[in-house]
Amino acid sequence: MGRKSIKENKNEYQLAREAADLTRAEASELMEFVSESRIEKIESEKVEPHPDEIMAMAKAYKKPALCNYYCSTQCPLGQTTVAHVEAKDLSQITLELLASLNHLNQEKDRMIEISADGMITDDELEDFTRIKTQLNQISMAADSLQLWIDNTIAAGGIDSNKLQ
Repeated sequence: MGRKSIKENKNEYQLAREAADLTRAEASELMEFVSESRIEKIESEKVEPHPDEIMAMAKAYKKPALCNYYCSTQCPLGQTTVAHVEAKDLSQITLELLASLNHLNQEKDRMIEISADGMITDDELEDFTRIKTQLNQISMAADSLQLWIDNTIAAGGIDSNKLQ
């Protein structure tokens, strides 16, 4: 196996490949349609990767988070619609999700009052914004849980066929 690069400021794709302990040649073999030179260009940021290349890297490197990274930081559409999700451990995700759900449960009556007439008035806006923030936190926790599941499947910790 070749030596790891001593280059500073490695991008996420190079870090993921090196964490998988793969040379560019080995990575290219695993991805079939992505050449070693193309991998080098992506890692040195000479070219922008294509979504299908990111999906291949995520699979080859057993790093599903690369897809979220690409979508949230490089894809023009994703940058405006996809939140960046950090990999966390299951207990942290669970506690964050439960805390957000508990807080939202306390706000449910106010949400009913706000939405009953189908409009949000100026005097309701502050409460609605607070509730929206809680909903965003729940969404982020759900995304973190999905990433944890994807990472665990990629690492062989869960049999995806048994997960329905």
